[in-house]
Amino acid sequence: MKNILIATEKPFAPVAAEQMTDIFKEAGFTVSLLEKYTSGDELLSAVENVHALIVRSDKITSEVISAAPHLDIIVRAGAGYDNIDLVAASSKNIVVMNTPGQNSNAVAELAFGLMIYMARGLFSGKPGTELRGKTLGILAYGHVGSMVAAIGKGFGMEVYAYDPFIPDGQIKQDGVIPVAAMEGLFDKSQYLSLHIPATDETRKSINFTLLNRLPQGATLVNTARKEVIDEDGLLKMFEEREDFRYVSDIAPDCAPAIAEKYSGRFYFTPKKMGAQTAEANINAGVAAARQIVNFFNNGDTTFQVNK
Repeated sequence: MKNILIATEKPFAPVAAEQMTDIFKEAGFTVSLLEKYTSGDELLSAVENVHALIVRSDKITSEVISAAPHLDIIVRAGAGYDNIDLVAASSKNIVVMNTPGQNSNAVAELAFGLMIYMARGLFSGKPGTELRGKTLGILAYGHVGSMVAAIGKGFGMEVYAYDPFIPDGQIKQDGVIPVAAMEGLFDKSQYLSLHIPATDETRKSINFTLLNRLPQGATLVNTARKEVIDEDGLLKMFEEREDFRYVSDIAPDCAPAIAEKYSGRFYFTPKKMGAQTAEANINAGVAAARQIVNFFNNGDTTFQVNK
């Protein structure tokens, strides 16, 4: 019998946890929940006898992995998986998966909520601008990026996208204009929405040189990861371009410096909110549970990220 642990410092909604538990029980697995834990020791103790682990943004370090000698699979209920030590997992032959696409609509809607909030002057009562007729650039045209594009077209925006891994024909099918180089995307975008993961190649890749190519009055929207922003470049952009605005659901480390000097030109949500909807919470959790069952019963590794 397989032992499954759902370890979430920020718990799933009760309805999601109930559906996940039902999926495992139907498969003949045992399930335990570790919710709202406050110390790493609680997690280390809980993983000792588990074969599968579901987490959200919880940090799964090499220490956690070493404390779980029976662990076969970890599933991150969400798209990003930089909270899991992939090298340590691979060294123990542990499969790591994510649940791509399950949070996509929630993130895409948040990106537009942030755009509207900034376009309308932070709802201060002062005159704002409209999104219709503006240019929208999408950096990375995956699950979230394509949904952002669809919403943008619904708003009457002219939508561009850059993604070296997606064929131009696929982008064009959605009525979106592919751009051959990242620099060209920045040149065109009055609103630029980031959807790139945090990798060795992308960390601090959004630098001053790129940002300074944005048109006058441009807004940068980041619902991806704060690590992709070069914060020195971001501060320089705020200082040298009074027209520049930045909205994000991940406050940068330099947020206090921005708040001190650039009121009205930024907004950061109190915590990361991309997947914080009831629907996304259920979708990601249920997908994670089904992936674990399919892995043990059928050897399915479709969503493995540490190949």
